Parts: sequence; structure tokens; C-alpha cells
Amino acid sequence: MSVALIAGAAVFGTPHGLAAPGDARPNTGSADGPDPAAPTVPNVPPPSIDHIVPINDRWLRVWVNSPAMSRAVEVQVLLPRDQTHPRPTVYMLDGRSAEAESNNWTTLGHADRFFEDKNVNVVLTVGGPASFYTDWKRPDPVLGTNMWETFLTRELPPLIDAKFNGNGRNAIMGVSMGAEAAMMLAFRQPKLYTAVAGHSGCFSMGTDFGQAQARAVVATYGGTPDNMFGDQPDPAWLDHDVLLHAEALRGKAIYLSVGSGLPGRYDTLDNPDLASTVGFGGPLEAATNLCTRRLTDRLTALGIPVTATFRATGTHSWPYWADELGQSWPTIARALGI
Repeated sequence: MSVALIAGAAVFGTPHGLAAPGDARPNTGSADGPDPAAPTVPNVPPPSIDHIVPINDRWLRVWVNSPAMSRAVEVQVLLPRDQTHPRPTVYMLDGRSAEAESNNWTTLGHADRFFEDKNVNVVLTVGGPASFYTDWKRPDPVLGTNMWETFLTRELPPLIDAKFNGNGRNAIMGVSMGAEAAMMLAFRQPKLYTAVAGHSGCFSMGTDFGQAQARAVVATYGGTPDNMFGDQPDPAWLDHDVLLHAEALRGKAIYLSVGSGLPGRYDTLDNPDLASTVGFGGPLEAATNLCTRRLTDRLTALGIPVTATFRATGTHSWPYWADELGQSWPTIARALGI
């Protein structure tokens, strides 16, 4: 998987989802470099909503003052039609190609359309490329200050619930890098999430293979992997290993999905990104297929229920993840009580 990440980025370029306007690049969830890291500022006030800018009447850009991140962090919020009653919240994590002003769940996965008639708040991360949405040991010269676990699990939820009438029931989901991050946050904060979904992710940071793939994700964005969890023997890598801590997922609704890496319904000759999605996204999805099977087997061995979809075809690309949003929703919705 590490070879696929590095070689693929060099040979096939970067995805359309990360490109600047007019720059056509394939949408495999990868890119050749992040936007400049957001500057940190001293003396950030306590966690609070700084300001809100509407995209429309039910889609908001929300800036949150984060002491952990040492800056105001943007998230985007989708609101339901009926906002008079308390409702659950779904947190959606991006892949490694997370952009500075949007989330690929809406730009490529059409989550705004999907949730238009759902009675939930939806919170979408903005930014955080190659961060794994975790707390890093040190700020990175390229990727900036990453204290995402603290922000997403401690600072943000009380503000969202208070401002947008949340009822305290939460789910979290992600794709690719965000899939591993969602599972990590779910086991590390077991009381916060009722349900978790991971699409096309790897889940074993503590193994040589798992650490190598995580380091490759960080390195392909110019970050220094040691700034995340330390050097190779640092126990922090084991502390974030989902397989090792799978027992902590007991009691949650769990949905996993992945393709085989073979070309599927969206990998056709009229797809302008075909060379990349097959040549880069194919091997990458085949690797995440093995990762997902390992986690599914581990959960099954522990007697923890899991709904897992292993598609016979499909590459590491957004059209398949957009489909999986709908496929995973019944599992997530039941756990949220809606």
C-alpha cells in the first residue's frame, strides 16, 4: 500500500477532488500536496463558535475557536428540514485529500443531497490533509498543528449540540484515511459514538505494514511522520491500532465496506480519470480490502456484530463511496434511533 501511495502519486498525479478550479486530476482521494497549513495564533479563547456563514439556509460554514488547534477551525454543518426537535449528529471525516475550504463528502460524495430528508445534524470536517484526524505529538512545519481528536471529541460536540439542538447521540464515518480515523476515534472515545462506518480503510497502525502505510500518507503530503506518533517503536502507534483495541468497539453499530480493486461500474472508458483510478486506485483498494477483512475477522472472532460489504469490483474512488453512504445508512440510522 505504501508503494502504491508513493508511486501512484508520482505516476498518475493527483485527484480532481483536491485540484484547483480547472485543474483536472483523478478523484482517488489522494493528492500531491496540501494547501498551506493554517497559521496558529496565541491566546485562543475557550472553545466557542466564533462565527457562521451560510452556504444556504440549511448548509452552514461554522468557525470554532479551538484551544487545542490554536486557531479558529472551520467545520460545515448540514441541518434537517425540521429543526424544532432535538436530533442526533453524524460526523463525517474526509480522506487524505482533505481540502482547505470544503469536504469531499459533499463535493464528490453528494452528502448534502443524501441528507436533505434525514432528521440529523451532519458535521463535516474541513481541512486536515494527511492528519488522520488525531492528536499529533508535535506541530508539523508543513501540515501545521493537528490536535483533531481533542477538537472533534471534546471541544466540538458540546458546541454543536447546544447551537444546533443535538440530542447527544452521535455517529462517525469516514473514507480511506478518514475510515481509519473514524474507527480510531470510536474506540478511543467509546462513550461518544453510537455507530461508526469506515469505507476503504486500513486499521492496524501498530503493525509494520500499518505504520508504513500511515507514514506514506503523511510523507506524500510533505509532512514528517515522526511528528504524528513518534519514531517507529513509540507506543503511541500501538495506542491507535484499531485491531489491537477492537474490544472497545463492542456495543456500537459498525459498518465496513471495500471494493476488490478490480475495475467496476464507474471505471469505464468515458471516465477521464480511468488511468489513475485503475492504475493507482485499483492496487490501493486491493490493499484496503485486505485491511478491512482483517478487521472484520477480528470483530467476528470477538463476537462483536459488524455489517461488512466486500464488493467484487471497485477502485479506491469517490463514486463507490457515494454509493456506500446510502448502503451504510440503515445500520447507522437504527443505532441513532431514527
